[in-house]
Amino acid sequence: MARAAARPLSALRLRTAKAEKPVESAQSTKKTKSVRSAQKAKARPAPRPEPRERHVLPWPIRVLAMLVAFGAMVAFAVVLAKLTLEPSPASASLVHTNLHPGRSIRAYMEQPALRDTVKQIGGNILLGVPFGVLVPVVAPRARGLLRVLLLTAVVMLLVEFAQGALVNGRAFDIDDVILNTTGALIGWLLLGRRMGKVHAKERVPARPAKRTKSA
Repeated sequence: MARAAARPLSALRLRTAKAEKPVESAQSTKKTKSVRSAQKAKARPAPRPEPRERHVLPWPIRVLAMLVAFGAMVAFAVVLAKLTLEPSPASASLVHTNLHPGRSIRAYMEQPALRDTVKQIGGNILLGVPFGVLVPVVAPRARGLLRVLLLTAVVMLLVEFAQGALVNGRAFDIDDVILNTTGALIGWLLLGRRMGKVHAKERVPARPAKRTKSA
């Protein structure tokens, strides 16, 4: 009887032992996987934080510079309109539309009086200088040379179109646009690129992220 009773008990123990082994093996595999993932996380280098950008000058100084440059630009626009859009009936029979680059410049150079040559060429160049000086301050996104020249050319083309279409005694001249754009280039080289630095930014290295300790 004792042997018969012992057999069911031993069989039950073997079954429970077999049932507990898969649970223990599953737990051990989970632990090993977590350990391996933690080791891989430690082995991987932490991503470098991107540097931040901040303005070199504080915003009140930048706003003040923009307001002063904007006032100067308005004053220049008034002078430009007076010089280019004022009718000149006496010159109606003398002016002609010029679509060939260089034709008017050669005519200016061939004038007998040097004063007239300087007045025509130098005056058109001076009209473009304020664009190269003031645009980098008024428009921070147009501080580059190409954008300044493009903006100057567009504005002067519109002025020339208005002269030829609306103003008596004025005509469209492509050489005036070329000389105005040359003046913007000179203004940018002399002052504009330096004045545009009022909007300059500097890169500040970002603080590295703190690593969290793995359990």
